Amino acid sequence: MKKKFFSLLLSAAAVAFICNCGDETSGSSDLYGAYVVTEPSFVYNDLYITSSGIVLDKNGNQVGTANIATGTIYDMTGTPTEEGVNFGALTVVNPPAVKSDAWVLSAADQVYVIYPSGEVTDAAGNPIGTIIFETNSDGSSTGVGNIVGLDNTTVIFEDVDVTVLNVFKSNTTPDLPPAESSASEIPGPESSAGENPLPVSSAGENPNPLTSSASQPPVSSATQPVQSSSSAKSSSSAKSSSSVASSSSQQQATPNFKIKSGGRSGNGWGSRYWDCCKPHCAWTGKGGSIARTCNAQQQELTKGDDMVKSICEGGPAGLCNSQAPFVVNDELAYAFAAGPGNEYASSCGACFLLTFDGKSRHTTDARTKALEGKKLVIMISNIGYDVENGQFDMMIPGGGVGIFNGCSAMWGINNLGSSHGGFLKDCGGDQKLTDAKVATVQKCLEDKCNSVFANIPEAKAGCLFHAQWLAAANNPSFKYEELEECPQELKNKF
Repeated sequence: MKKKFFSLLLSAAAVAFICNCGDETSGSSDLYGAYVVTEPSFVYNDLYITSSGIVLDKNGNQVGTANIATGTIYDMTGTPTEEGVNFGALTVVNPPAVKSDAWVLSAADQVYVIYPSGEVTDAAGNPIGTIIFETNSDGSSTGVGNIVGLDNTTVIFEDVDVTVLNVFKSNTTPDLPPAESSASEIPGPESSAGENPLPVSSAGENPNPLTSSASQPPVSSATQPVQSSSSAKSSSSAKSSSSVASSSSQQQATPNFKIKSGGRSGNGWGSRYWDCCKPHCAWTGKGGSIARTCNAQQQELTKGDDMVKSICEGGPAGLCNSQAPFVVNDELAYAFAAGPGNEYASSCGACFLLTFDGKSRHTTDARTKALEGKKLVIMISNIGYDVENGQFDMMIPGGGVGIFNGCSAMWGINNLGSSHGGFLKDCGGDQKLTDAKVATVQKCLEDKCNSVFANIPEAKAGCLFHAQWLAAANNPSFKYEELEECPQELKNKF
């Protein structure tokens, strides 16, 4: 039954705001609408370029960096692709005006800002109608509805599923800095000693001037907008769909996660590793979803091809750099992990919500206390028979290669730190630290991330995640709860 549903209060809003992790639909929503920028951006051909020098394609995926002062655009390897670009002559687009947390739909050359109250505005904040949600038999919202005009009759869009739309937070739209400013005034990748600049990922090196947290880890796949098709279709039968852009890690709202009824839960702790080997879940017959793999050039290989050997066995298949941890906001991040082999061998693709309790299995100190209340969602992509029940071995570049090392072949790097403990152990962070020592260890870890992974931006981002968001903590403990569904951002990278 369909009826007007304007009062999306606490319980219904909680249902509607959770991530819908189902497969993307096909049919009328196969074509994507325009990417919705999350910060003021220059438009150059089919690219969006933020004031901090991040270059996104028309789908919102990061494809390079730019030095706005010199007018140079680089690909992800640091190779110049465009030179002499006059940024001062480019069109600037702003994100939609959002007065409070809202879903954003881009379709049929129109941006719709949809509020839980039912109000719908255009990109400029002008009211254009309301959304009428369908309801379940118990009166709760299904999260799917029709957008109708201000006359409450004319249907503008049908079957809008807000659960697959990105949530934008309240914002302002400051002007971009003038393109004529000096390089010291405009953040962006800078060359050193005549070398081509690489994508700058450390927040300390290239902070986004339009966001507030200077402690956030780097821009990488972690902050790339994630696209998800919508089932919305125009009442005029014209094909359209939403372009769902994940906002930057500092801007994205924390979703409400649905805990799986009867799912696995308990108290546990987290270790860390990154061995570059083809993970357990990349082989067929392991239960659940099949994980992707990449070769040394980070080209994705055919999923589920058991004839392709692991890079740890002399083959080409290994971990994709994009599977490094990434930040959603100050209190939430996503990562992949290995679970205990005796329990998770058939649980590929299962997700767990970890809520840190401020303690550690071994070394409770200021680092683990800083994590209290933070949440990390992990997705199972590997197993380890040396992993204990309740333990999750988080996949963090620089976290230690363990008993297998495919990273020397994958990256051509040998100085990957202690095999068990990685860079943090080399920095003395595997022991309980005094408050005065914490900053020294964090700086040591950051320096190793920036140095060893200088030419591997996604690995560098994941390594800095450990130093910054995870506070360089050693084996933090947490409460873990299995989720009903995984965040789409993790599914997109699995």
